Amino acid sequence: DSHRGNLDLVYNKVYNTLLEALDAIDTGVEMVPKGVEMLYKDATGLSSRVSRLNPRWNEVDSNGNSPNMDERFEAASKICGEDFMSVLTKIVESDLPAREYVEKAILERAETDASGEIVKLSSGGLPWTNYVYEFEKKHSVNPLIKFVLYTDQAGMWRVQAVTVEGKAFENRLGLPEEWRGVRDADLEAVTKIPGSRFVHAAGFIGGNDTYEGALEMARA
Repeated sequence: DSHRGNLDLVYNKVYNTLLEALDAIDTGVEMVPKGVEMLYKDATGLSSRVSRLNPRWNEVDSNGNSPNMDERFEAASKICGEDFMSVLTKIVESDLPAREYVEKAILERAETDASGEIVKLSSGGLPWTNYVYEFEKKHSVNPLIKFVLYTDQAGMWRVQAVTVEGKAFENRLGLPEEWRGVRDADLEAVTKIPGSRFVHAAGFIGGNDTYEGALEMARA
């Protein structure tokens, strides 16, 4: 039953995206294991924003009155509702339709490159990262996918490295070291690939004027 499957998927993604962290904060679960020092703290999350609506110990208005707690509660409820609907809407209207595109691209990856390690997305801007991992497991993909090709809003073809699952900044395979941080004519001279426009200094993404150029960059 595809509808039941989609419902389960939406439920799990809403929980993993928003509710799990709130549950952890509410029950006192630390973000990192004991003995591991956090590199930075995040005060931009939902719980922090709601917490800041609590009256300060010395907070009064110009007439010396304390804040209205009912009004603060309504403001907190509004923030929570907006965050929940924002997460739910993205999952239902963006993430769910994107799954079909990503799965199709993975199944057809050999048509993009014989290695099977490069995927071409038929639509730019769609969320794909987590679905790559999901469908690699589902379809027993081996070797794992290294690069994904897609267009950006300006029409440039991007070649983006797939990160190691569970890691935000560690790539399975980055673009060549000598390309990193180089742009335009200088990059074309180094890559020997026409249309090369940029490669990020970290080597996780690059751009080319054409699909053929982006494909050659990924093959390198």
